[in-house]
Amino acid sequence: MENVNTRFGKHLKALRKKKKITQEELAYLADLEYKYIQRLEGKKPSSPTLNTLEKLAKAFGMTPSQLLKF
Repeated sequence: MENVNTRFGKHLKALRKKKKITQEELAYLADLEYKYIQRLEGKKPSSPTLNTLEKLAKAFGMTPSQLLKF
């Protein structure tokens, strides 16, 4: 069974692909480091902070609670 960080990483990648943007573009839009986006979508991701979730949600034009629906 996948842990929540892995499931979130897959969800994040799917949202990014749906929007047709690269990891670099998402990093720019969310004001995050590109390598951090790579880690979030990677095989052993860490837990994103609430601040990171807010930034990612804003980049996708949604609320943090919408971002966490996966």
